[in-house]
Amino acid sequence: MKKDLGVFFDNYLNKQPLFLDKKALQSNFTPANITHRDEQIEHLAAVLAPALRMDKPSNIFMYGKTGSGKTCVSKHVTEQILEAAQKKKVNLHIYYLNCKLKKVADTEYRLIAELARNFHIHIPSTGLPTEDVYKRFVEQLDKEEKLVILILDEIDQLVSKTGDGILYNLTRLNGELKKCQLSIIGISNDLMFTDNLDPRIKSSLSEEELVFPPYNALQLQDILRARAEIAFKNNILESGVIEKCAAYAAREHGDARRALELLRVSGELAERKNQDKIKINDIDEAEEKIEKDRVLDIVKTQPKQSQIALYSIMHTCNNGKQIFTGDVYEQYKEVCKIIGYKPLTQRRMGDIIAELDMFGIINARVVSKGRYGRTKEINIAIPSNSLDKINVILKEGLGI
Repeated sequence: MKKDLGVFFDNYLNKQPLFLDKKALQSNFTPANITHRDEQIEHLAAVLAPALRMDKPSNIFMYGKTGSGKTCVSKHVTEQILEAAQKKKVNLHIYYLNCKLKKVADTEYRLIAELARNFHIHIPSTGLPTEDVYKRFVEQLDKEEKLVILILDEIDQLVSKTGDGILYNLTRLNGELKKCQLSIIGISNDLMFTDNLDPRIKSSLSEEELVFPPYNALQLQDILRARAEIAFKNNILESGVIEKCAAYAAREHGDARRALELLRVSGELAERKNQDKIKINDIDEAEEKIEKDRVLDIVKTQPKQSQIALYSIMHTCNNGKQIFTGDVYEQYKEVCKIIGYKPLTQRRMGDIIAELDMFGIINARVVSKGRYGRTKEINIAIPSNSLDKINVILKEGLGI
């Protein structure tokens, strides 16, 4: 039976909203003033400034934990240098690419094709040899005197999908270009990312390095207050809301993105309950909702082998007994056989278990078994009310 929601929507539109500009709490919002990042802003500006004289800036690699301001600072500085370049009639182009996006940067071909399309080169989604896409890209870049700054956000995701050969090719493009010059800004959440790169690539890519430390609770409060002034009407936040949001995010390694998301979701929940203020209790409810959504999102986006491993862990844990890496591996091989996947080695399975532990989906504790060596004792860390949904996601993803 179709339900008429006209009255519901009319009532919603007649209510006074709590938000003035919700975009101010979204991760892609770049504020006019960025707090507690003056040192990083000035460093990046100094590195990129030679572009205004048509001199190629050094490549720079920026790293720090999620929500430490890397993307925000890079967009803030590059937007301003682009404005200055336009005033000085300097032919400067800046292109931002999030390497985590599916079907954009998950293969070398797709990445170069995406870059080429930004410079008005038609490249089919598939069908050409990668060398031909590179050739067309280089030819278009070199048609006129210009300087290009390429921002590769979450560059570690690119390398994990395609290998580091693509970075080698990008850092060597200037050797083929005669009129154009290309500089790269690499952004990563993985502090150890460059340690695993080919030494030649590391020396080319990391000509300059910029570290973003995590925010502390007081700094997060400043950030939240500044954004709340833009996002909400006056006197919407109950006393202590900002402090509690900041405390939650400081616990999560000083993640400003997490703090802003928490405040935004709290506001949405308060609106749904027809409240005229955002209360302390809304923060707890928002935290629970975000955590649940985060786990589901992580499970959906995991590679197939990680999904097989998690399914095997969940299936083994259903028996209610204490389980170890060896138990999971036996179940994992059975699942691989059912769905037609070649099983990984037990050592690689141990790496996947460590990754799932890092995501907070499971708890894996190293225990000693005496003369039989060491193994990991594994427990599910997912809230029980999410298990059924995750089981459905895994079955659909694996075709079980």
